[in-house]
Amino acid sequence: MSVDPTGADLKRFLSEDPGGPVVMLNLLRFAEGGRPAYDEYAGAIGPFLRGVGARVVYAGDTSTSLVAPDSHVWDAVLLVEYPSREAFSRMVADPDYQRITEHRTAALSHAVLQATTPWR
Repeated sequence: MSVDPTGADLKRFLSEDPGGPVVMLNLLRFAEGGRPAYDEYAGAIGPFLRGVGARVVYAGDTSTSLVAPDSHVWDAVLLVEYPSREAFSRMVADPDYQRITEHRTAALSHAVLQATTPWR
């Protein structure tokens, strides 16, 4: 399972843009010993988020599942709000950002990166 979006994924993400802000749901399962690498990524991403006007809404470790299939075992959840899908895409296309993604990729065995839109 890939933990990083492909070019085709990003193209579809932009083509299905309803406009307005997007909150990205991140469900994270760490690879064996991967948490330190993710912490390094998390420590480096701040300037990139601020640069596109994004903010972390919530970050935390998971706990007791009340309703979930057995296959849905996640270590952490992260919600990040971007002003637009274009802002997210601009950030991930930044060559300086791409240099830090190696830490995220190495840290994770599985991931969900799901765009959400506010109920307004």
